[in-house]
Amino acid sequence: MAGLDYLLFEEATGYGIFKVLIQQDDIASRLKEVQEAANDLSKFSKMVELVSFAPFKGAAQALENANDISEGLVSPYLQSVLELNLPKSSSKNRISLGVSDKNLGPSIKEIFPNVDVLSNEIVQDFLRGIRVHGAKLFKDLQDGDIERAQLGLGHAFSRAKVKFSVQKNDNHIIQAIALLDQLDKDINTFAMRVKEWYGWHFPELAKIVPDNYSFAKLALFIKDKASLTDDSLHDVAAILNDDSGVAQRVIDNAKISMGQDISEQDMDNVITFAQRVVNLFECRQQLYKYLTDKMHTVAPNLSTLIGEVVGARLISHAGSLTNLSKQAASTVQILGAEKALFRALKTKGNTPKYGLIYHSSFIGKASAKNKGRISRYLANKCSIASRIDNYSEEPTTAFGEVLKQQVEDRLKFYDTGSAPMKNADAIKAALALTGKDAVDDDAEEDVEMEEVEEKKEKKDKKDKKEKKEKKEKKEKKEKKEKKDKKRKSDDGEETPKKKKKKSKD
Repeated sequence: MAGLDYLLFEEATGYGIFKVLIQQDDIASRLKEVQEAANDLSKFSKMVELVSFAPFKGAAQALENANDISEGLVSPYLQSVLELNLPKSSSKNRISLGVSDKNLGPSIKEIFPNVDVLSNEIVQDFLRGIRVHGAKLFKDLQDGDIERAQLGLGHAFSRAKVKFSVQKNDNHIIQAIALLDQLDKDINTFAMRVKEWYGWHFPELAKIVPDNYSFAKLALFIKDKASLTDDSLHDVAAILNDDSGVAQRVIDNAKISMGQDISEQDMDNVITFAQRVVNLFECRQQLYKYLTDKMHTVAPNLSTLIGEVVGARLISHAGSLTNLSKQAASTVQILGAEKALFRALKTKGNTPKYGLIYHSSFIGKASAKNKGRISRYLANKCSIASRIDNYSEEPTTAFGEVLKQQVEDRLKFYDTGSAPMKNADAIKAALALTGKDAVDDDAEEDVEMEEVEEKKEKKDKKDKKEKKEKKEKKEKKEKKEKKDKKRKSDDGEETPKKKKKKSKD
């Protein structure tokens, strides 16, 4: 175990720097002794010594430093405290500093490269002892100062965290969609139980009225099938969305039902349970309306594009709207299909084409061969919509409507081949819906100038390329001519020599 020289203790009243008095070789072997001495001031005071205590100037500075430490950052005040109280260190003469939060270690190491930052078990035991005997080790503090400072800082720190969470309205969306999914499961289970239970008395009703909500309401209204007469036709029809034909079938089947009679006590229990199911249905409807309104407030473009429920599921799976907006379109596409993705990567099979966005109506409309293509395109538009919702100051559905139209045009393009709307035209249309011009006059002039400059630049590049090609051709031609001349001159010299040799012979 590495040696331990100093300890940094973060207190609500300030920073304390302690020197460890135990011999460095003994620290590992005396771990149990340190743990026992943490509760005994006489023993613990022989192990550590207060080097310096740097109090905060006020509650604001204490809160600022607490926030920095929670994020693993070294504040300027903490940096100055460490510079003043830690001895000068070098690569050969390094010192070790114990801290409570291991996330603070890399930040201190970055500023003080020759300081080894530790956050192991023995460091935590030393800091626990300092925390227990803090009022007596910090001699400048009076009784009750630490407790009052901790209470004030605790309230301020918690208040800041709560305020931060309240601003993130997507927390309510995450909870609402989770509750909605749970209600769907519970309602389905309980409705099946009501059908089975009431079916012993009136079995034909389940075939005539397959809808769970209508069945539960009819069970509440009918109760004993013997009490159902032709006079109840209008009331039964009102429950069945004014469908008098189905209502008449219910009354006729009640008269000739094969179901058994049921006691009053059993009927009371069935009706009580049916009432609970109806209440759950109504609660689910209210929750869905709340979720719809919330989505149109927090993420209007995303909900317009892909729907409130699917959009809420994307936000819930990503953790927040901010997290969703930071993710790439390829990640949004397979969000919710992580298990299938990792299984495919492990087995080297085909990766999934879609995750949660599969429940969108656009995927259902696409043909089998185009489902992957439209899911990729839809994920791209969802990514754009989430970023607009997260970073725009004024919520509007204009961009969502235009993006939705783009996806519909893309579906038509896959089916008929008709050209879809371009992105530039789509953004202009969205800005027109919001009442803003796509570009003002100055911007238009800038665009025109940029186009002119771009054309000029392209022309210059083309001219340079042509000149370079001409120059290269000319150089090649000259080299070829030189070679030809040299070859001819060599041939001219060799011919007379051969003739002379022949004449001698």
